[in-house]
Amino acid sequence: MEKYRAQFDQAISQAADARSCWQALAEYSKALNGHKLFTVMTVDMNAGLARRVYSDHPSEYPVTGTKPIHRDAWFDVVHLQKRSFVANTIEEIAKVFPDFELIKSLGCGSVINLPVTLWGDLVATINLLHAEHHYDPQRVALLETQLSLPAKLCCALAGKADD
Repeated sequence: MEKYRAQFDQAISQAADARSCWQALAEYSKALNGHKLFTVMTVDMNAGLARRVYSDHPSEYPVTGTKPIHRDAWFDVVHLQKRSFVANTIEEIAKVFPDFELIKSLGCGSVINLPVTLWGDLVATINLLHAEHHYDPQRVALLETQLSLPAKLCCALAGKADD
């Protein structure tokens, strides 16, 4: 794990833009636990909008436009409680994500959405998807522990790069 952290540290210290920051986080996440799909959504609660700012599958999940934030069970877990949302079957995913068919077509059947908070506010979610039943309690704990600070760093750096 130290090796992966050192690789992330080197990549993030050389990042020249927001995309490089997110790429470093995606590579760190993949080294820690693997994923088939990695995206980052920023959140603007005042405007009620979310924006995809990074995707490692840009053809299927492009980095364009915004979408309205819907207040549902997923919102309650991630936005209000600021806890990770985990679903380990495509049926569970279908209950909260209307694009579940696309998710399934990519070979994904489980998801973890990690909330990123700065200054007490939710500013982004880190979204990792993999095969069904991938995000067991041990993997969830590992990701929550190991990606929390790097994700906050990337949010802060990406925000600075956008200024």
